[in-house]
Amino acid sequence: MKILLIEDDVDIADFVKMELEHEGYAVQTAFDGRTGLDIALAADFGLILLDIMLPGLNGLEVLRRLRLCKQTPVILLTARDTVMDKVAGLDTGANDYVTKPFHIEELFARIRVLARAGAKGG
Repeated sequence: MKILLIEDDVDIADFVKMELEHEGYAVQTAFDGRTGLDIALAADFGLILLDIMLPGLNGLEVLRRLRLCKQTPVILLTARDTVMDKVAGLDTGANDYVTKPFHIEELFARIRVLARAGAKGG
């Protein structure tokens, strides 16, 4: 599966990318919202991991614009952890919401859940 990781924290992005590639995923990264949205619209991905607090265009706006034309599964991966943040992210169109800090094993499990749902037709 091809995964797009949109994350402005280079250390987190490098760690997540390395772990995902170790699990056999192909990963492309973007470090700001505008670039991430452009990449997401230009290519097909099996999943997008999206931070909310991004330079250029915040993650919720990236998600809102993405949902105008694509239904690629999206997991928000963010430090924003209030109930209202989670509700806003899910209502904007995210398939899941993971708060930082997170355990990579939990992220893998959530990716597998979305992959299974996609294989069954959503």
